[in-house]
Amino acid sequence: MIYFDNSATTKIAPESLETYSKVSSQIWGNPSSLHELGEKAFGLLEQSRLQIANLMGVEQDEIYFTSGGTEGDNWVVKGTAIEKHIYGKHLITSSVEHPAILNSMAQLEKLGFEVTYLPVNENGQVSVSSLKEAIRPDTILVSIMAVNNEIGAIQPIDEIADVLKEYPKIHFHIDAVQGIGKGIQQSIMNDRVDFVTFSGHKFHAPRGIGFMYKRRGRKLAPLMSGGGQEKNLRSGTENLPAVAAMARSLRILLNNEDEKVKKQLEIKKFIFDFVTQFPKVTMFSKMTASFAPHILCFTIDGVRGETIVHAFEEQDIFLSTTSACSSKKHVVSGTLNAMNIPEKIATSAIRVSLDEHNSLEEARKFVTVFERLYHQFEKINS
Repeated sequence: MIYFDNSATTKIAPESLETYSKVSSQIWGNPSSLHELGEKAFGLLEQSRLQIANLMGVEQDEIYFTSGGTEGDNWVVKGTAIEKHIYGKHLITSSVEHPAILNSMAQLEKLGFEVTYLPVNENGQVSVSSLKEAIRPDTILVSIMAVNNEIGAIQPIDEIADVLKEYPKIHFHIDAVQGIGKGIQQSIMNDRVDFVTFSGHKFHAPRGIGFMYKRRGRKLAPLMSGGGQEKNLRSGTENLPAVAAMARSLRILLNNEDEKVKKQLEIKKFIFDFVTQFPKVTMFSKMTASFAPHILCFTIDGVRGETIVHAFEEQDIFLSTTSACSSKKHVVSGTLNAMNIPEKIATSAIRVSLDEHNSLEEARKFVTVFERLYHQFEKINS
């Protein structure tokens, strides 16, 4: 089996699964309990928080645990709106964000907030000038993803941060679900960034766990009310086995990160160079520094994306049609639509997404199958 759908989810690391199992069976106390078992659980919870903080280069009290990227995105967008609505009701995001952001924004619009959706260029990236023009006296939040989950475009985070230094009261949020471990952590954790959201299952941790960076001093209203966990900002009994496993996964991920990124780039380039030779291939991802090392999005013109995906699946190769969140809904890629790609072409889009465990040997098998399928589709459509 060749698994090229790592942007949808990754396989849990054996070490993290071991940690999850060990914590589940040996440290089952509630971290809020006063007895010895509770104190032991609380100690591990804070040890995991400290480890993640150290790996991200921030303070321990700036890390908050969530159920994943969707909750984190919802929390920042809606939590900012609740906390800062008396100062303004204008928010800014891009037209190519994950549905967790776009649908949260749409929900706020129904409640009287105004949202500016920044357009993108032919590479799926926003312009800093359009951001400058969009900022208003009542703007309370700018939310921009680090890496687009469909085509791999890296947004100009540092340039946006420079603009927002002139507006210190505006919250700046980064959805970094696709950006962790991809060689851009310095930009993601820019000094001007206030909130960053992450999802554990994108880097070999269990599903249903994530974390958020919240800059010390920034205020955010809670969405989960209850027992007052996570410093009264995110109530609910903590998922300690998953938290500990996620901390271990993050440590493994960031170890020798440069080498892992280099390896993914080599595989990406190998596939890119091969498939772009074919005249009916339209490539949306680029081999430049402004694109992530692990995502390739392209089409075989005239063949629907789901047809291509299932054809590869029959050869035991697994990939997806752009975003996994929308693939089963048979909707056109939101990113390609925002890039003004004609629907006829966009419906053919597929996504290959790598991780550090993929190999050049797998890529060679992929391109062999690709060439065979390409010619089969060519005969059918001729």
